Amino acid sequence: MDAKATPVLKHPEAEAFYIEALAELTRLGTPYLLAGTYALSAYTGISRPTKDLDIFCKAGDYQRILAHFQSIGYAVEIEDERWLGKVYKGQHFFDVIFASSNSTMPVGDSWFEHARQIEVMGLPVRIVGPTELVYSKCFIQLRHRYDGADVAHTILKAHDLIDWRRLLAHMEVHWEVLLIHLLNFRWVYPTERDKVPKWLIDELLDRLGNQRQLPPPQMKVCRGRMFSRIDYEIDVKEWGFADVGGEGEWRNE
Repeated sequence: MDAKATPVLKHPEAEAFYIEALAELTRLGTPYLLAGTYALSAYTGISRPTKDLDIFCKAGDYQRILAHFQSIGYAVEIEDERWLGKVYKGQHFFDVIFASSNSTMPVGDSWFEHARQIEVMGLPVRIVGPTELVYSKCFIQLRHRYDGADVAHTILKAHDLIDWRRLLAHMEVHWEVLLIHLLNFRWVYPTERDKVPKWLIDELLDRLGNQRQLPPPQMKVCRGRMFSRIDYEIDVKEWGFADVGGEGEWRNE
């Protein structure tokens, strides 16, 4: 596909590093996808500054990528074993990502099956599909960074490319997060409400209606920690709520 726009490099001198890195990734032969600002620009036409590359791969491949670049003289760092590594050359770097920071978004085969190809700095590169782009941004809701506008813009400009049933499958456990983003889209773009399939809104509202008929859960849980461990820290440390994957106080005790 032809990208609708490309990002602007915050550090233009980094272009040679990015070209070198993408070419080396291609030579390595390990499947990868370019995501982040490059994918957003390609689908929406929004061009904004970027300081790095977001390289998505499967969990089993991220060590191969880091080890390969280390073997040819690059500096590497495992910032978080659960989802993120980095490759450096001087002050320039790119991220190697195989899941989200809250472990809800493992990169799998379907991401590659539905990828698109564009040209980046003169090189053919595969980018994440629009469905997975939305999915990858739904949980980025921190005090200092919120990707809700990216979700809304992707829906606005690439709604006809999104596989809505696959997006719902991705968000099945956390369907309320998807509903919130869709309601936000409807509010931001009241004239564009038909861009989201009616069946999807009906399905999510039906779930909400059924949920409202049920008693509240017994375990006090703060899923806000899936958005930001820092912003919702007090809930777990002082207010008795369970962390994600942990136990908290029972509601009736």
